This record gives sequence, C-alpha cells and structure tokens, in this order.
Amino acid sequence: MKSRASAKIKRRYLLIEGSKEDVEKAILEYIGILGWAKATPVFVALKKRDELVLSVDRAELVNIRAAFEASPYKIKVARVSGTIKGLD
Repeated sequence: MKSRASAKIKRRYLLIEGSKEDVEKAILEYIGILGWAKATPVFVALKKRDELVLSVDRAELVNIRAAFEASPYKIKVARVSGTIKGLD
C-alpha cells in the first residue's frame, strides 16, 4: 500500500564537519528529547574522516542549525541540500 505524498516526511541533508558523538550531544543539549523526536535525525553516510551526512525533517532545520551554533563543540555545517547527490 502506497502512502500519500502529503504523509511523506520532507527531509534535508546536511554535510557536517565534526564527530557523530558531538552532533548528538549538541542536538540533545539544545532541543532535548522532544526536539530530537520532531527532527528525526538520521546519520546517512560518512563522507571522509570528519564529514557526516545528517538527514533531518525540513521543518526542524532551523533548530538543528541553531543547536550547532550554540554548542561548545566543533561542528560546522558545510552545505545543506534537498538530496544526498546535491552534497557532492
């Protein structure tokens, strides 16, 4: 059974320079468990040693970026795209 297009979660992909543990800590410290559930972050791929691809819900993109800016960890968002292929 196909799901409706309106029920599909629209995602954005972030190319992040930093470690996975720091990214998780920054998100949880800034927006908490409820914010984590709304954003539904998923680590999609590991590009290089310190580059990750993180998939988040489009509506929570601003909160996720704010979490990285407010965190004491070294996390940098290199690029944001609507597709994984767009990050190359």
